[in-house]
Amino acid sequence: MEFLADDLQKYVEDHSEPESDLLQQINRETHLHVLKPRMLSGHLQGRVLSMLSHMIKPKNILEIGTYTGYAALCLAEGMQADGQLITIDNNEELSVRAKQYFEKSDFAHQINMHVGNAMEVIPSLDARWDLVFIDADKENYSNYFDLIIDKVNTGGFIIADNVLWSGKVFDTSKHDKATESIRDFNLKMHTDSRVQNVLFPIRDGLMILRKI
Repeated sequence: MEFLADDLQKYVEDHSEPESDLLQQINRETHLHVLKPRMLSGHLQGRVLSMLSHMIKPKNILEIGTYTGYAALCLAEGMQADGQLITIDNNEELSVRAKQYFEKSDFAHQINMHVGNAMEVIPSLDARWDLVFIDADKENYSNYFDLIIDKVNTGGFIIADNVLWSGKVFDTSKHDKATESIRDFNLKMHTDSRVQNVLFPIRDGLMILRKI
């Protein structure tokens, strides 16, 4: 499933804030050297994440799933001057690349990367979250939510990526584990009384949740 027609994608990007030089570098090098570059948030979604972060003005951000660091840097743009962003990924090789990009950024002293299993790392973190971005293994989306919801401040936000899953969530012929997990997560978010939810059809789908 194509996210947007090429001409529409170009028009939208041409009329959105441009990527920084560093984000352009990450975008280009990820597509050249990393497997599954489609996983990168990219220009449009990155600007959406940056805009949301500027609106929320978070002090503490948790990102579950770093990949090459593009989304983390976008989220950091709206972070408070004394804030911190903790990001978790289990891919040691990609973590080296992401850390190199973080060191080149204005947020090097505010980003702390953990390499390991997020299900094990999250309980060890002693923080209250203003903003959480979930973008790791789809089978654990609901588990990640359960782990972090009590540590999200009232009025804080959770953003989950890929909740349209290339259209598979509404394709009744698709019953693989990842698709079913995303369907279950979307329904769970829609019926959980602790959060307000809206599903944005941006790129592969962003579920935006506000803790009540």
